[in-house]
Amino acid sequence: MTYRADIAVLYEHPEWQKPLFAALERRGVRYAAVDLKRAAFSADDAPLAPLYFNQASPSAYVRGNTRAVPYALAYMRALEIRGVRVLNGAAAFALELSKTAQAALLRELDIPAPRTWTFNDLGALRARAEEIPFPVLLKPEQGGSGARIVMVETYEHLVALLAQQPEHWLPDNLLLLQEYIPSDPARGIVRMEFLGGELLYAMRVVSHGRFNLCPSPVCNPDDGAGVCELPSEAQPVEFYAYREVPAQAVAWGKRIMAVGKLDVGGIEYLEAADGRLVFYDINANSNLRPSIAAEHGFDPFERVVDFLVRERKRTHAAEDERAFA
Repeated sequence: MTYRADIAVLYEHPEWQKPLFAALERRGVRYAAVDLKRAAFSADDAPLAPLYFNQASPSAYVRGNTRAVPYALAYMRALEIRGVRVLNGAAAFALELSKTAQAALLRELDIPAPRTWTFNDLGALRARAEEIPFPVLLKPEQGGSGARIVMVETYEHLVALLAQQPEHWLPDNLLLLQEYIPSDPARGIVRMEFLGGELLYAMRVVSHGRFNLCPSPVCNPDDGAGVCELPSEAQPVEFYAYREVPAQAVAWGKRIMAVGKLDVGGIEYLEAADGRLVFYDINANSNLRPSIAAEHGFDPFERVVDFLVRERKRTHAAEDERAFA
């Protein structure tokens, strides 16, 4: 089969993928940029490339691009049914879209994580209010970039909040309450970035009360002067290279990546006041931070291109084996 490109990249954010596209161009890799915001496809369409790389984000709805998410999922499923390989494909993306599924995965792997309660009706939740350790965090099922995360003090506070701000139910009318885990705000949280099953780097993220921890310089630049769909009057988020990440945290992160079928991703955990490492977020769309990677001695997007080129060769070899079988 003749392809238009070596790799097709699925994306929605107008800025996040530019460093990756630039790195692909520097290396002379033919790529097709597939914009998910306004798109159409047919099951009869020939694949653009033998290998696809999904960079869609659950937070598309905060940018007015709600339709990009179901389109991406449908497109990837259609490709995979036809045998096309998709990195961070439909299974990985479905996991990223569901904080409930992430909580279930962490529980199944016996990895410390906050308790969660998923609900689509306040009356149904009321019957379980006694078991919920308020204050807790209210989160959308389909998260992304810290959108619509709020601390709620009591069940009554939750009822009043949703009455005043019904948009919290968007985009899918499913919410969850997550146990609040006390930790030292000065130490922040730890985000580990994985590529091809191995730790790429780790960093500490100090948020000063913000929930938007997006590592992209577009959203949280080093100079604090970025433009983001989730503005805040709090101090800018701070990022620090973290080399002493515990071996147990790395092992758990690798396990999450493997079972969750993530090829690239960011795993976040916090250090509880009682010393536990508590994992709470799994990100398939990983926005790499060049300044942090530079402290570790490399360009993260060059590493991603290395990985994509390697996986493209593997895909090509598999195609040749099938052709001669």
